[in-house]
Amino acid sequence: MSRIRARLDVLGVALVALTLAASPLAAAQPAPAPAPAPVPASAQPLTVEEARLDKAVPQEILRRSGFDTVAPQFTRALAGARSYGQAEQAVVRHGARLWDRAVDRAQGRGPVRGDLSRDDDRPLYWARLSLTSELRRWEPEFGLSGDARVRLLERLESASRGQDSMDFPAGKGVRRIVMTGFDPFTLDRDIRISNPSGATALALDGTWIRTADGPARIETAVFPVRWQDFADGTVERALGRQLPKADLFTTVSQGRVGRIDIERFNGAWRGGFGDNENISRTETVPVADPATQPQWTRTTLPYQEIVAADTGRFPVYDNTSVTEIPAGQTAPVVRPGGPTPGSTARAGGGGDYLSNEIAYRATLLRDRLGLTIPGGHVHTPVLQFGTGNTTEITDPEFVRNRLDIIDQVREIIRVTAETSG
Repeated sequence: MSRIRARLDVLGVALVALTLAASPLAAAQPAPAPAPAPVPASAQPLTVEEARLDKAVPQEILRRSGFDTVAPQFTRALAGARSYGQAEQAVVRHGARLWDRAVDRAQGRGPVRGDLSRDDDRPLYWARLSLTSELRRWEPEFGLSGDARVRLLERLESASRGQDSMDFPAGKGVRRIVMTGFDPFTLDRDIRISNPSGATALALDGTWIRTADGPARIETAVFPVRWQDFADGTVERALGRQLPKADLFTTVSQGRVGRIDIERFNGAWRGGFGDNENISRTETVPVADPATQPQWTRTTLPYQEIVAADTGRFPVYDNTSVTEIPAGQTAPVVRPGGPTPGSTARAGGGGDYLSNEIAYRATLLRDRLGLTIPGGHVHTPVLQFGTGNTTEITDPEFVRNRLDIIDQVREIIRVTAETSG
């Protein structure tokens, strides 16, 4: 950062000198300072997500969680790198450390820093963006190509999302469960937003649950709310290594107000809603080998047993509704009972956003790998602040709602593991 500030200082001097040169007093002024060296082509501007970091709410979240120390530590590590290999080591180390710190915080380990409740997922999200913004602007003396910077950013993303650290125990007698969550989203609508699916991933990563058939281990990861990452295969890269080892999986995201849905059907369609980069996509879900791509995939979670069980405070529904273009027709229609033969998808039970897409991709991966394990999508309730709270970043009802959602998703996973044993 000091190097960046130095160059900005030089640029400021140059601009002042040029302005004076254009005035009648120019002849009495000293010669203008030489222009600064151009910024290397590999350096990247901040993304839309990263640009939100300077707002008051993200800074308050980082400060009140103690995660405001993460970026300075990372910056010092980058400054000490003398080669790409050393930079990669620093990136992976600090990305993994951020994930571990967030998991430890959520699960009650380590010292309490700040007054935000431990179950809060937002410190991880904003701290990760503070790291990626530093890496995006870093100018090492040894030089860094654009492609090399992209590779470092990818390593930082996967390490800090738990995607590299899913580690199941070996041997028999243990059930292995994969669960995924998401970053906060719709941040331009309310930048205070938390995502209960991401909070659940932090609370459950590496934990054990007891079932009638013995112990089960849960491994989790968090995914970005960005269309391009999904088109680039982030889901398949992360889950392709884990689903063959797993006994069951569930993708989780935030859905509707006041209810939990087990989404029966997933559609091969992107509906165009803006992501965290304010980018829209309206198209068929892009996958490898589109020639064999189905319009629909379906859950293999035991939805009847989950709905019948007393899993917690929020009602749970088996959601079978989809939106389709029937075979031979051109207009979309809503089908409460699921898709009809030969129809074209326009929305799964989980809609046409990235919630539906991760469910579609994970279940398609399950099918293409020839797996018969239970798997599908759970939509949590929308995480709401307390009545009248339109400015504060937290309140008791907000925390209670998030903790209740975490507990209920854990119980849904336990019911699934017992039923599928």
